[in-house]
Amino acid sequence: MIDTHSHIYQDVFNDDIEEVLNRAKAAGVTRIYLPNIDVESISKTDNLAERSDICFPMMGLHPGSVGENYKEDYAKIKAHILSKPNYYKAIGEIGVDLYWDKSFKDAQMFLFKEQIELAIELNLPIVIHCRDAFDEVFEVLEDCKHPKLFGIFHCFTGSHEQALKAISYNLKLGIGGIVTFKNAGLDKVVEQIDLKHLVLETDAPYLAPTPYRGKRNEPSYLREISQKIADLKEIDVDLLREITSQNAIDIFGE
Repeated sequence: MIDTHSHIYQDVFNDDIEEVLNRAKAAGVTRIYLPNIDVESISKTDNLAERSDICFPMMGLHPGSVGENYKEDYAKIKAHILSKPNYYKAIGEIGVDLYWDKSFKDAQMFLFKEQIELAIELNLPIVIHCRDAFDEVFEVLEDCKHPKLFGIFHCFTGSHEQALKAISYNLKLGIGGIVTFKNAGLDKVVEQIDLKHLVLETDAPYLAPTPYRGKRNEPSYLREISQKIADLKEIDVDLLREITSQNAIDIFGE
């Protein structure tokens, strides 16, 4: 299995990161992709990727980290990306988040476009964060439409129609613990989407799947997520894991 989105470089894992990685390997997780969030997390992301043989870094400025100094922050992140050619596996996570604060909406959309254009220039996938902002995200994607635009719509929680629209931009849908939540509705959407469009993720330490809901999430919990999707699709879980892993490889490369 491949965890396409996990923040296990965060401080909440400092005391037991080796155990977390060992549990991931024991569960059959072969790769974990680490999305950067802000300037402060650059070194944490890089350090864990360099220490672990199954962790791979992404780099970008999260929309929730867009504030008064967003131009300076993005300049630092872009310079860092360009200073390490062929090191980062994607530009992410990037996007628009209007759940907590709409005051930097224009800046978020501007930086989302800037980072997509950088990804296209570098021939890298993008990893999108979207919360209460489907219209805004699709507006930017439409504006940036390009044959070299591809990536993952992380933590997808939209409707069937929104799923098809995301797929039309050459994006895979990142499916995590929410698919196991009762009454979330994501299970009904996943049932209707061809497996070739799906990848697995945990978004650890957030959104742990049932039966761990409310606890710290970790990559080994891909077992529960993959089993739920396999049950929805009525296929063998090993086949589900094989297909979604290949989908992830198609995005990130070998």
